[in-house]
Amino acid sequence: MSTEDKVRVSGDAPRNGSPVLPTVNPAIEKPQPANNGIHPVLYVVTWIGFSSSVILFNKWVLDTLKFRYPVILTTYHLVFATVVTQALARWTTVLDGRKNVKMTGRVYLRAVVPIGLFFSLSLICGNLTYLYLSVAFIQMLKATTPVAVLLAGWSLGVSSPNLKQFLNVSAIVVGVIIASFGEVDFVLVGFLFQMAGILFEALRLTMVQRLLSSADFKMDPLVSLYYFAPVCAAMNGLVALLWEVPKVTMAEVYHVGLFTFFLNGLCAFMLNVSVVFLIGKTSAVVLTLCGVLKDIMLVVASMMIWGTPVSPLQFFGYSVALGGMVYYKLGYDQIKGYAGEAARHWAEFGARKPVLRKLSIIVMVFFTVILLFGGLAPSYAADYSPSKVVAGVTNGVGKTDAN
Repeated sequence: MSTEDKVRVSGDAPRNGSPVLPTVNPAIEKPQPANNGIHPVLYVVTWIGFSSSVILFNKWVLDTLKFRYPVILTTYHLVFATVVTQALARWTTVLDGRKNVKMTGRVYLRAVVPIGLFFSLSLICGNLTYLYLSVAFIQMLKATTPVAVLLAGWSLGVSSPNLKQFLNVSAIVVGVIIASFGEVDFVLVGFLFQMAGILFEALRLTMVQRLLSSADFKMDPLVSLYYFAPVCAAMNGLVALLWEVPKVTMAEVYHVGLFTFFLNGLCAFMLNVSVVFLIGKTSAVVLTLCGVLKDIMLVVASMMIWGTPVSPLQFFGYSVALGGMVYYKLGYDQIKGYAGEAARHWAEFGARKPVLRKLSIIVMVFFTVILLFGGLAPSYAADYSPSKVVAGVTNGVGKTDAN
């Protein structure tokens, strides 16, 4: 038998000279485009929408509607998430991934409870910040989260100290410092609450990273919420019971409206659902860039809704911080590659649709001018306050809910 004859094994060799049945249908061998599939852009838009809505919604309830009980609001979110995840686990297959997690009582007490503690503290501090600072400034301060996560990873031994990484994130720190100096309505208490929230969030993320490093505890964000929401709700509930429950009145609850509270809790829960789908449909690069886009949109929304003054110095500092964050997460090579690819697509778009390209440039210039002059608006239009307009609409909605 020749060498070529020995290559084929008995399972693939033709028998008795009869033709071999094809193992692949030639008609479907080439992958066909999924016409009925959902485009990843929809997942991105959904996540940005829910993420931004939760932040703006919380600010509206706590500040504009004067429901100044952030711990109660956070506890409500966690109780809402606990009830919904328990129902989904009991009557649907959405949370079947939890069956692959080897969760024991000992692991829950030693890993989940400490993570839940830091999660609760980060939520409490984060919501307290809305009572003192604008959404725009809060988003600028949140740009330091990668720095805090890096330092927390070094402190807990999850990663080794690296001078290059530290220098990369230094631009974020410098940018946020510049933005802080440019803040018009700087409140030290709010600044400290936000920094504490970022610190607790960094410790939580680092501990989650260490927990998920084991193959036995791989879980998506919705399964994580299933395990963490009950313990967080209990901790936050205890703080709220001692701190805020004795002061809150039902009149304040009815002023916000029960239906408004329901929508607020639903929006917070849907954010976690959107994250599950987003992670499975996009890459880390898309997540990073979408996060930057969301932060910029929140700054603009804060300026438009509440008339938040943003100084040119803040714009410069925040731009430096965002640039440093993108460079830290992606690296020079990836940024260079994607920039070249984007330039090529932009040139092709201009060649195919020159009118739309010119229109896009005009729109971008227009919004840039609006954004720049919007930060100076309070100085030459002091009598106009968007917050008064929002307050008028809010009072109307509150009366409707009460009736």
